[in-house]
Amino acid sequence: MRRLKRAPKSTKSRAINWETASDIKKEIALLTKLLNLDNIQTSRVFCFRSQNANTRAYARIWGLPRLWQMALGSKPAYILEVISERFDKLPPREQHKVLLHELAHIPKNFSGSLLPHTHRRKGSFHDKLQQMLLAYDKR
Repeated sequence: MRRLKRAPKSTKSRAINWETASDIKKEIALLTKLLNLDNIQTSRVFCFRSQNANTRAYARIWGLPRLWQMALGSKPAYILEVISERFDKLPPREQHKVLLHELAHIPKNFSGSLLPHTHRRKGSFHDKLQQMLLAYDKR
């Protein structure tokens, strides 16, 4: 059987473009209010839309670790990045699910750290996400 060769990857990489996403910020504020996610300080969640990101993800969340907070003299903060090529094609309900998934990575103490997917104990990431999605469906 003959194998097809993949086209060689271009050595010319495209730069990622970021722009602030005020529409996503509004959606985050709406979702946190509707679902009583009081631990999330929306004023410290910064939203961006990226283009040309080399990822299969629809969105990503970035935390500001404690050491960086100390070095910069800053409070805990998060950046929520939506990948324009993937996220913008989704229907609104699926976009909300993606945003809730990213918000579920934020711990209750809003410390700047992130919760991983791997915890399988009570109060884990998956439990938190499930509760958020159930509350979203009930609204």
